[in-house]
Amino acid sequence: MDLLSRIEAQFDESARTLRSSSEVLSGPIALAAEVMVESLLGNGKILACGNGSSAADAQHFVAKMMGRFERDRPQLAVVSLSADTAVLTSLANIYQYGQVFARQIATLGQPGDVLLVISASGRSDNVLSAIQAAHERDMRVVALTGRNGGHVTELLGEQDIHICAPHDRVARIQEVHLLALHCLCDGIDCLLMGEEN
Repeated sequence: MDLLSRIEAQFDESARTLRSSSEVLSGPIALAAEVMVESLLGNGKILACGNGSSAADAQHFVAKMMGRFERDRPQLAVVSLSADTAVLTSLANIYQYGQVFARQIATLGQPGDVLLVISASGRSDNVLSAIQAAHERDMRVVALTGRNGGHVTELLGEQDIHICAPHDRVARIQEVHLLALHCLCDGIDCLLMGEEN
């Protein structure tokens, strides 16, 4: 096995995927940043969720928004629905795991808030239930998916934004998601504070 060649091939495929993604995702990412800023300036908040690695991505985004991305600014009202293990395990135990995000959205979500869902497959029951719960609360949804978007595409409305990584491999999808989240952070900062020289 030529491990060095295999690693180089991973870098090459990732770079090609990121380049091709910019052509189709720049518009939806910019729109998502605008929708999020509109919500935040209107006293709304962003609720973020995902499973596994996508939960970590949601928490990463929340950390950048509550703290800072690349420059100082006031903290923003962004909450991770994937982070509180006591809430997650309680809801999963009392109800079912498919409801762990939806129950939190029913409690915390308000009209004008934004739900950020992250799912490489677009098929997670709890993410699908979260989208439905957000719509019931008159919230807009920003969905990061991959492949063909899975069942998420069936639930998104005209007011929602779909950022679908154009790849089938989970690793490439997650790499696109991370860059998209960083672009959202940068876009939000730019809209709130202006461009940095």
